Amino acid sequence: MDFKIYFFYLLSITLIFNSCSPHINKASTAKKVTYPAAPATPRIQYLTSISSSLDIAKKQSAFTKSIVGENQTLPIYKPYGLFMRNGKLYICDVSLGGGLEIIDFETNKFNYFIPEGQYRLKLPLNCYVDKNNKLYITDIALQKVFVFDGDGTYITSFGKDKNIKPSDVFVNSQNIFVADSGNNRINVYNKETYKFEYYFPKSESGDANYLYKPANLTITNNKVFVSDMGSGDIKIFTLKGVYLKTISKYGKNIGDLVRPKGIAVDKEENIYVVDASFENVQIFNKKGELLLFFGGHYKSKGDMWLPTKVMIDYDNLKYFEKYVDQKFDLKYLIFVANQYGPDKVSIYGRITPKKKE
Repeated sequence: MDFKIYFFYLLSITLIFNSCSPHINKASTAKKVTYPAAPATPRIQYLTSISSSLDIAKKQSAFTKSIVGENQTLPIYKPYGLFMRNGKLYICDVSLGGGLEIIDFETNKFNYFIPEGQYRLKLPLNCYVDKNNKLYITDIALQKVFVFDGDGTYITSFGKDKNIKPSDVFVNSQNIFVADSGNNRINVYNKETYKFEYYFPKSESGDANYLYKPANLTITNNKVFVSDMGSGDIKIFTLKGVYLKTISKYGKNIGDLVRPKGIAVDKEENIYVVDASFENVQIFNKKGELLLFFGGHYKSKGDMWLPTKVMIDYDNLKYFEKYVDQKFDLKYLIFVANQYGPDKVSIYGRITPKKKE
């Protein structure tokens, strides 16, 4: 287990800014600050942030500007949820007017996706893209989960009949799991028919497995990890809803949570949790022990400002590897959405020391 640290390192962690994508238009810095602070072995490196189309598109030449005019800058307004798949980053923006930003790192394109007419969104919080490129969007105001194909064509919507308040969604090979913050539960739907199948937990307030306000969820190794903002902890279930355990608790000490929101789990079952109150991301191992936290109240690049979502991605490293400290290898990416501040989407890397030849 290479995440071993000591608690005193948790008190003195800062990050700096450098850039990541081949065409992200931000200058890198020579110094790379990592988590935890020296002399501990670095585990997390801050890579870059994205706040508008200017951070993605190739810089226009003076000649191009004279011919076609200057490109319009498209900002990220107030991101909440995000998801990365096949070189594209999907960002649910609650201030965009019912839509998402979609960033294509392969083509260096930045676009808005705003469905019109009867399929128009009102308050999209989170999204998920499955292996068939179906886009699932939770709209908590319309009380529906919307489904679009890879071209942005509407397929269906569901959930309104159950009076749900969908705050997050995750899709596996058979089912669609929806965090229902209004009914204090996880609703499970058939992936092919979109029909409701079951919910969990079947419990009452005061029970160990009761969900007071499920904010976000993720699935790893056939386990459902739920951030419960109502109780300030993380609850873990099987796919069928059997309660397994609770991690952390409400409080203001190291390792406690106050407003847990976004949650992600790596392949080793290290659990990443956004705390909107502490404005950081805390990392726990599978036993529930705190390993590290990073971020903190915004003062400089790499800090966080009302963070909402964290996502881990193993498949799109090539767009960011060139900005990793040369003494380290990039293991996976960590995306964090910030609702305020100059850095709307911050990207970090989980790094490991290069093996000596």
